[in-house]
Amino acid sequence: MRALLRRVARAPGGRRGKWFVLAAWLIVAVALGPLAGRLGDVEDSGANAFLPHGAESARVNTELERFRTDTLMPAVVVHTGAGAQAQAAADRPVLARFAAEGEEVSPPVPSEDGEALMTVVPLDSEDDITAKIDELRDQVGANAPPGVDVVVGGPAGSLTDQVAVFDSLDSTLMIATGLVVAVLLLITYRSPVLWLLPLLSVGFAAVLTQVCTYLLARYAGLPVDPQSAGVLMVLVFGVGTDYALLLIARYREELHRHADRHEAMRIALVRSGPAVLASAATIAAGLACLGFADINSSRSLGLVGAVGVVCAFLAMVTVLPALLVITGRWVFWPFVPREGTPARSSRTVWSRVGAAVALRPRWSWLMSVAVTGALALSVAGISMGLTQAQMFQDEPESVVAQERISAHYPSGASDPAKIVTDTGQADAVRRAAADVEGVARVEPGGDRSPDGTLTLLSVVLADTPDSERAEDTVDTLRDAVHGVAGADALVGGTTAQKLDTQRAAGRDLTTVVPIVLLVVLAVLVWLLRALVAPVLLLATVVLSYLAALGASNLLFEHLLGFAGVDWSIPLMGFVFLVALGIDYNIFLMHRVREETARLGHTRGVLEGLTSTGGVITSAGVVLAATFAVFAGLPLVTMAQMGVLVGIGVLLDTFLVRTVLVPALALDLGRWFWWPGRLFHRGTGDEVPYAGAESAPAPERV
Repeated sequence: MRALLRRVARAPGGRRGKWFVLAAWLIVAVALGPLAGRLGDVEDSGANAFLPHGAESARVNTELERFRTDTLMPAVVVHTGAGAQAQAAADRPVLARFAAEGEEVSPPVPSEDGEALMTVVPLDSEDDITAKIDELRDQVGANAPPGVDVVVGGPAGSLTDQVAVFDSLDSTLMIATGLVVAVLLLITYRSPVLWLLPLLSVGFAAVLTQVCTYLLARYAGLPVDPQSAGVLMVLVFGVGTDYALLLIARYREELHRHADRHEAMRIALVRSGPAVLASAATIAAGLACLGFADINSSRSLGLVGAVGVVCAFLAMVTVLPALLVITGRWVFWPFVPREGTPARSSRTVWSRVGAAVALRPRWSWLMSVAVTGALALSVAGISMGLTQAQMFQDEPESVVAQERISAHYPSGASDPAKIVTDTGQADAVRRAAADVEGVARVEPGGDRSPDGTLTLLSVVLADTPDSERAEDTVDTLRDAVHGVAGADALVGGTTAQKLDTQRAAGRDLTTVVPIVLLVVLAVLVWLLRALVAPVLLLATVVLSYLAALGASNLLFEHLLGFAGVDWSIPLMGFVFLVALGIDYNIFLMHRVREETARLGHTRGVLEGLTSTGGVITSAGVVLAATFAVFAGLPLVTMAQMGVLVGIGVLLDTFLVRTVLVPALALDLGRWFWWPGRLFHRGTGDEVPYAGAESAPAPERV
């Protein structure tokens, strides 16, 4: 590994190689840059993009494509207030201009209490639905007289409101993330120039990521949806900045030991390379494990994220070193590292923390476990699941429309369940569906597929489509229609989709979590050449995840006012936090292993903590801050993801990596490295630890 790293390091750290590396990246950015802007062309925002693969509701969506070449998506216009009846009649000709060709707008349907009227507008889904809904809302809103309130919802309105969130997601996240990273790098380095190099390198990584994602989606079937595309850039910024901080810190350390900056960079790459490679491999492999998930959006997020991590790794170990060597020592101004001067003071915050932990290691790790365990207790009280109204931090118009429909009509009137059945058994299926408790009515008639073999029935549920009672009704409805011999009936629609997604989320959790743990454990065993240390490190990260989930739940419930936790959060949070959380343990323990081989176990642990304390803390704060950007988004799911990952990263940074892991290593002594080479060497602690600079490292090439 070292020999390979030395050969690789000659390019970005070489006198001529640095120019070739920079030129290659510039050529790639200029030649392939236009493809980066086409990522939106391959995003899948279709009906099945966020559903479980092969679920019954997804199969219904697939079958619906057989019914019409110009499939319809209804918009539901709700008039309320004094004069609503007259206005609804007056608006009907206006609404007719939006209807799909050959389709008619339904007459306004009055509610039984006489306080509302509902009009269904069949839109052509091949058109730009969001643009049509925006125009429709503008026109009916402009026509409404005082005292009449008009809102537009239904499936088309709901889709428009969700797309509005994702349309602003990329630009909002990019701008916010870039500003956060820039400010934190400026604070970290206290240099007017140095912070630009990591940001520029991350920019190269972002271009390469978007290009690779586009090409893989277009030619290799990589699933991409708007959510994964938005998260991708945050992940690249966060992970790329982490690697930049680690590499720059090691390079700066070597500049204090070497007069030649090229030699300093080559040594920095060789010594930090295994940790960065192991980190990238762990995160990429962990995210790729989401490829085993049933839910399409989870698979997309994992696989797309893995591409981003690999691209960030490539940029940070090539173009960043080249830029650092090209600019020279002055880029660190005003704190320019000089050969022969100490890399840091003999007494730092982290040396004092290490000394305190070393005095009572067992007490330190027991208290750390107690704190994280107490936070984890809140996991038992988590309320899982969000309704459509609870998915937004504000209240979009489609949610208001559904609330008014639920108040004045059977709650499922605007979004009925769909049954696709064999035409020969359609009447039997209709009777079976009508007899189900919780079904308000089965709409008369039914659409037939062009070949006449399938019939589509609409079933109005008595309860709100995303309520638990509606889900129970769908379960019963499925049992009833599946029992009709020869019908091959399938039940879909919004309620069925929500039900299928919830159940798939539970299956994914039990499937993906063990795979992620095994993959991460394998990487740690390879890196540390031991068994005890990897198992303990993995256990600390899992404990940290549970603590973060518990702490996040307390914030969701008591501070942010969320009604519950989305079903996707436990799995997404686990994969991100285990992959990213183990990242800092890798940075720490790779340095500890190196120093233990030189100084002995106790001094090696403390020297590793002291050497990496500043850079890992900076990396943790940057990563937590980048994910915290999600908390300001209007979509509750994204906000919950940002809060969970941010809290988890901070726990890993300030408690797990700083106290818990070093305390466990000190308490176990050489057994921490069992059965590896360091275990058989003994503790080597005959020389007491006296600070970070007590034993300067010998020159190594």
